[in-house]
Amino acid sequence: MSQIFLINISGDDRPGLMSELSDVLVSLDAQILDIGQAIIHAELSLGMLVRVDQAVDKEYLSSKILENSKMPDIRLTVSLIEDDKYQDWVNESGKKRFILTLLSKKSDSQMLSTTSSLTRAYNLNIDTVRRLTDRNSINRSDSKVCIEIRLRGFLNNPGEFQSELLDKSEQFDFDFSFQRDTVFRRNRRLVVFDMDSTLINAEVMDELAHAFGVGTEVSKITSMAMQGKIDFKESFRRRVSLLKSMPEQTLYDVLENIKLNPGAAKLVKTLQYFGYKVGIISGGFQYVGNWLQDRLGIDYVYANALEFQDGYATGKPLGEIVDGQRKADLLREIAEKEGITLQQSIAVGDGANDLEMLNLSGLGVAYHAKPSVKASADHAISNFGLDAILYLIGFSDRDIDEALEQFS
Repeated sequence: MSQIFLINISGDDRPGLMSELSDVLVSLDAQILDIGQAIIHAELSLGMLVRVDQAVDKEYLSSKILENSKMPDIRLTVSLIEDDKYQDWVNESGKKRFILTLLSKKSDSQMLSTTSSLTRAYNLNIDTVRRLTDRNSINRSDSKVCIEIRLRGFLNNPGEFQSELLDKSEQFDFDFSFQRDTVFRRNRRLVVFDMDSTLINAEVMDELAHAFGVGTEVSKITSMAMQGKIDFKESFRRRVSLLKSMPEQTLYDVLENIKLNPGAAKLVKTLQYFGYKVGIISGGFQYVGNWLQDRLGIDYVYANALEFQDGYATGKPLGEIVDGQRKADLLREIAEKEGITLQQSIAVGDGANDLEMLNLSGLGVAYHAKPSVKASADHAISNFGLDAILYLIGFSDRDIDEALEQFS
């Protein structure tokens, strides 16, 4: 007679408990159907679903486990599971699975309360919860928390759920990522970045214009482009034309004041350690991209070039202008060259000009972006540095520390 039992054990964590439990199961020739374990503050919680073909009851199984355990204060429950209940559980494996990643600078319960209420409203079951950040000291004022929640269920309107998450994240100051749990999520191989205001802390076109004394004129054209009165290519040509006769040395004078955005170096080094290819696809300037390539070891750089003659700008761009559509096309080209699917790519940017690239990639992240861009992108980082993207991929602080040790 086959019977299914659910075994739940809790108590102080110590080595050997699993061995003691499995010895009992071996003696009964039991089959393990499911297993899960978690440890929080040295407190063990272990669950195991087993099938036993011998004629035993839950009282007998409990006594055997307690008899073989060396834990005097063990808390044990054994429940008999009916066959139809077990089959219902098996049938649920066909539900879609999702990963919700939550990041907050405050280790409070509001973020979890808000998001769990929302998942409940959409009938999404929480399967597992995992902390990705290191343990926080109570004496630290700069603590942060990142948790990864695996969900199961059917979503008729993922966009509506995502929109509500965005509203809650802005209300309570946390970042999030909500994505399907697929093989591609665990097998990303390429990350591409916009450059200005994403990898670096400046808009280089504006910096050059101010240095050359045409900052006000360039800003007006930028504003027109943002209002949709002219497209990016036209706005780029007009702004570049205002740089006519600018000394080439100005490029390098401006470069001296450009800094990486927080977390950029940490992110790139970690990605490289784990075998990712890294690229820049930017509507900014190639010379800045080349500088970043030398500094960070970037694999691909695509950006716009200025034409110079006799050391002075002609006021014309060189080659094809990298606009939003060109960014998406370049992402496709790099993916094809690397022999990967677009689902294995990640794109990061801050502007409307990045949206086509973000939405084409497997994971598009709006980084400290304007509200309209955040609303149009699937994922956003607004409260942390670029290295927070590592959590969205699934890396823990322990993984990141392992990578950075190789560069120290």
